Amino acid sequence: MEKSLLLAMNPWWKGKEHIQEDEDYIKWDEKKIKWVPEVASNIRLEPFSLNFIFGPRQVGKTTAIKLIIKELLKEHKPEEIFYFRCDELKDYKELEDLLVSYFKFKEEYEIKSSFIFLDEITFAHEWFRTIKSWIDEGKFKKDVLVVSGSASLEVMKHAEYFPGRRGKGKDFFILPLSFREFLKAIRPELEERLPKLTLIDEMEIKIKSLKIFPHIEELNRLLNLYLKIGGFPLAINSYVNEKEVTSSVRETYLNWIKNDIVKVNRNSNTAREILKSVINKIPSPMSWESIAKETSIKSPKTINAYLHTLQELFLLRISYCLNLNNLTIDFGKNKKIHLIDPLFYELAEEWCLIDIKDKENKKVEDVLASHLSRFGKKTGIFSEEIFYWQNGGEVDSVARMKNKAIGFEMKWGKNAKPASKIVGKMKEVYTISEHEFEPEKKIIPLSIFLSMIGA
Repeated sequence: MEKSLLLAMNPWWKGKEHIQEDEDYIKWDEKKIKWVPEVASNIRLEPFSLNFIFGPRQVGKTTAIKLIIKELLKEHKPEEIFYFRCDELKDYKELEDLLVSYFKFKEEYEIKSSFIFLDEITFAHEWFRTIKSWIDEGKFKKDVLVVSGSASLEVMKHAEYFPGRRGKGKDFFILPLSFREFLKAIRPELEERLPKLTLIDEMEIKIKSLKIFPHIEELNRLLNLYLKIGGFPLAINSYVNEKEVTSSVRETYLNWIKNDIVKVNRNSNTAREILKSVINKIPSPMSWESIAKETSIKSPKTINAYLHTLQELFLLRISYCLNLNNLTIDFGKNKKIHLIDPLFYELAEEWCLIDIKDKENKKVEDVLASHLSRFGKKTGIFSEEIFYWQNGGEVDSVARMKNKAIGFEMKWGKNAKPASKIVGKMKEVYTISEHEFEPEKKIIPLSIFLSMIGA
């Protein structure tokens, strides 16, 4: 591979100050809202390590990598830091050619240890073959590798091919901003005053929600904005600059969705038809057979395959029904689908040519489930996977702990009433409301609840 191409990707080789000329860094520096993904400050880069960064496109993975590089340049030689964007590499052979070129460069500069960032590696066919063989041969024993990808379907599946080969490496996820992160970006002075939950406990929720309640009007206003534009940094900056998510920004996200679907060998028109049916059914539980009946895709197995692909591409989450007597999954029952970001509803209207009914009701239930999942993953208090329950009645979101479950019932609109469903090992249910606030009855407004459990 030509040295000129490597230099173009690594402008800091000309001098540390040339990081300022990096196109990704320039774009980030010019934005009014300069969001710094958490991974940029908490990733530990010690040899040997193989780190994975997962997340959808346009969410900040490349920005995080460039900010990490900027910090590394303070203490390391520029030539010790190698970055390459791999989305145009065809396969593992081209990846090997790339690494051979950089290792020749290392020899010329007598570099013993390096930081290697392979960005958007997902679509280089069988990329893991090169990385695995080089690890086994000891070529990376003094290096730090950071591998990122937009399709967890590929990256996470292949990450499993490295048992005992990760060293000190870890997995990191970058998702669209949570509501709390959105507040930190838009109104940092407000976010600093809001307490966070450390666990789901009735007394702690009551005390901290009472402290937040004086800000309820502003939080509701900002939640309405979040439901409109979502948590993708590009969309947020578009709104800050233009007071709307512009058509060019929406087109950027739609192109990402369609292109990535094709890159994982799925048909984008088939995915669009399935997504249209799904969105019309949200928030109700649905079966793959019911989708097949109203689309041209008559095979429930094909529906299942496409929906799991869309889940691995970070577009949606599939939620299963939980048996509350023994806390096991009822796989045979209908599933619920949650889009992971509110902006996807706006994109779906354009792509699927539909006018989504009750869009706000759909969004708030999705946002609640998504935030509960993130809270569970971050704290370990309950499972990252969020379920639902239905058996005569229904509870929208159920968090599973070791020996019990906690329910969260979304009641959007006026006059929210306390939930009274006590079933099996689910002994408490919180009502998440639009406006009503009665912590003694476990009724908490969504804006307050999300601000407490956000990252």
